Amino acid sequence: MAVIEIRGLKKSYRIYQKREGLWASFTGLFNREYRDVHAVRGIDLDVEAGEFVAFLGPNGAGKTTTLKLLSGVISPTAGEARVMGFVPWERTNEYRRRFALVMGQKNQLWWDLPAAESFRLHQQIYRIEPAEFDRTLNELTDLLDVGRLLNQPVRELSLGERMKMELIAALLHSPEVLFLDEPTIGLDVIAQHNIQKFLKHYQEVRKITILLTSHYMKDVAALCKRVVIIAKGQIMYDGSLAGVVDSFSTHKVLTLQFADDRVPTDLSRFGELIEAVAPKVKIRVERTDISRVLSSVLTDYAVEDVSVEDPPLEEVIAALFVESSERAEDNQREVVKA
Repeated sequence: MAVIEIRGLKKSYRIYQKREGLWASFTGLFNREYRDVHAVRGIDLDVEAGEFVAFLGPNGAGKTTTLKLLSGVISPTAGEARVMGFVPWERTNEYRRRFALVMGQKNQLWWDLPAAESFRLHQQIYRIEPAEFDRTLNELTDLLDVGRLLNQPVRELSLGERMKMELIAALLHSPEVLFLDEPTIGLDVIAQHNIQKFLKHYQEVRKITILLTSHYMKDVAALCKRVVIIAKGQIMYDGSLAGVVDSFSTHKVLTLQFADDRVPTDLSRFGELIEAVAPKVKIRVERTDISRVLSSVLTDYAVEDVSVEDPPLEEVIAALFVESSERAEDNQREVVKA
């Protein structure tokens, strides 16, 4: 059963175009120029109960706007959406008690107060029973190992510690749906790993539905099996994470280690040289040529070790972002011509 249902969802903004200069500013008081920004351009999407879905795209693709629509922060220009049967922008209390939104660049905790005080406020807002509140808070603080920090002012916490507190605040009322917008942005590798580990464990135990946006592909690889890619406000891919590499990478990376500690000088005939540090070489080879190239290399040279790998996920996703943006622009031009 789909927990999130989206049909033809659109969101556009009118933005005032301010011109430079004193006279332009003065005339702008009487004759303003605007331009339309189409942040979301009619997307359709279903997310099943218990799924952990990555919602990816380049900056300005419409990811955060979509999450704001689904959380009821803003209303759409057109289209429909239901989350757990609720229309988000109707902002009913019943709906607001059943979902949570965490934005990596926004704080929901009081800056100068200990996190424990903000948690008590959340208890009152969501009307959480004292016994349930204490049990949930103890569980979350133990999982995230922040019990010793509860009475420390939020402004004195590190970025990673603050994000842990933000997650606790979002999960205190045990939401059924969680929207995560860049939860690991700006965090170091250790903090990212800790957040990933917690989210993976929590989602597996609670079976909640999570929609995640992130520019860190390690987040996606560690947490999500399904990937939705959006560009220019339109969904360009919806499928498995493995399918992204299989469908959109045009090459593989061939790593060779030569027996004589010397690198041959004519390897560029097989593909693009990525790295050549004797006795190892990495070559980017077209997928369709990999069998032929391997056969030729093993016949012509003394090779001690060989490996064939898919390109890094970050590289494939970046190329897909570019392709998706270009395809979306072509679609827009076709619509305009029509």
